[in-house]
Amino acid sequence: MTLSERQNAIVELIRRRGYQAIDALAEHFGVTPQTIRRDVNLLCEARLLRRLHGGAELLSGAENLPYDTRRITHLDAKRRIAEAVRALVPNHASLFIGIGTTLEQVALALADHDDLQVVTNNLNAAMALSTNRSHRIIIAGGKLRLPDRDLLGEEVEALFGGYKVDYGIFGVGGIDEDGTLLDFDPAEVRAREALMANCRMRILVADTTKFGRNATVRGGCITDIDCFITDGPPPEPIAQRLQAAGIRLELAGSRAGESNHVA
Repeated sequence: MTLSERQNAIVELIRRRGYQAIDALAEHFGVTPQTIRRDVNLLCEARLLRRLHGGAELLSGAENLPYDTRRITHLDAKRRIAEAVRALVPNHASLFIGIGTTLEQVALALADHDDLQVVTNNLNAAMALSTNRSHRIIIAGGKLRLPDRDLLGEEVEALFGGYKVDYGIFGVGGIDEDGTLLDFDPAEVRAREALMANCRMRILVADTTKFGRNATVRGGCITDIDCFITDGPPPEPIAQRLQAAGIRLELAGSRAGESNHVA
């Protein structure tokens, strides 16, 4: 299942404004209340929203949404971000790939590169890259976290610590307004920090819904990276921090392969 443009817009509107009544959503999008109810019912089944008093609110909490739910949300943005990474990473490079649905799209975009050496704790990414026999793929050991199909823990941190690669590509659970990087699990933060410490270029990939998202575990700052690839302009305080720190900002274009190097 893939969400429509309107369904993604409903989630984003409720994320920004909070609870919205069905009639208000119908008026905002210029469709019937029945159409909005169908959209809201689907979004509730996908565990993105919950129904409340004739309307809907965001389903939030200390835990991340299920992987298969995240896989279908803002998919076009994730694919555009992945194409921008594809344009940045050359053939024959060595790289870390972190966990998350955007990183799965990055792996799919990089699959037709030549001769990549990839170290990852993301089984979805490893499988996406495995279609090309020229790649060398090294996977972390340990307990597989389901249904995300990734690995966390000391084995992962030791694996990242044992290599020095050209590019480290990773995501986050959220980005606070002060630039703090946030995740949902301390083990996610430790794995990301080990990845970032052992690469020559640190690339953060995150769509614009990650700004202000309620994840609770702190782990570094957006100024700790070298390049930030996202699908739209960041909030002004974040943009100012990136510019002041001399960090490269890439805005993934509206068409595949298009990107705008801002700073």
